[in-house]
Amino acid sequence: MTTTTCTVPIRVSKNNREIDPTEDERQGIVQNITKQAYWHVSSCKPGHGVDKLLDDNLETYWQSDGPQPHLVNIQFKQKTKIKDLCIFSDFKVDESYTPQKISIRTGINHNNLVELRCFEIHEPAGWVIVPTRDARSNPIKTWMIQIAVLANHQSGRDTHIRQIVVHSPTETSSIFIDPKFSSIELASHSSCR
Repeated sequence: MTTTTCTVPIRVSKNNREIDPTEDERQGIVQNITKQAYWHVSSCKPGHGVDKLLDDNLETYWQSDGPQPHLVNIQFKQKTKIKDLCIFSDFKVDESYTPQKISIRTGINHNNLVELRCFEIHEPAGWVIVPTRDARSNPIKTWMIQIAVLANHQSGRDTHIRQIVVHSPTETSSIFIDPKFSSIELASHSSCR
């Protein structure tokens, strides 16, 4: 498997879950495209399937059930720009089930995946924001993303991931940028007749 290098640093929550992935959504910088994809996991315990990754509930989790690596496959209907992946993991709650070494792979399908980045996280306590950029630091364009959990904390066998969010950059046109005004008075002057 070939590897590309993404140099944008990963952000990891350590205390009080200080990173909030919805902040960029509220500011209009990114859009959440999580539910626009087809999701598949390599294995799961009964009652802890792929649906738990997408239920917007930090108390539930996907739990793998089988040998490593544990895989989460995310496939899109068309080639899609991806700015970052947000993975919620909490060592204090999940202990040895917490992912420690993760590989992010991209491609058209399972047969031609290329490793975008491989990284280790130490005792995360909330959201881990993983930028997905190409060699020029632009958001990648891909049909498929695979998150591979290669190792867990304390040599744990199965893994827990509580949520995954996929962000795409918000597209703006260079011809016309639609201003967003907060008051009715300013908004009434936002267009020409």
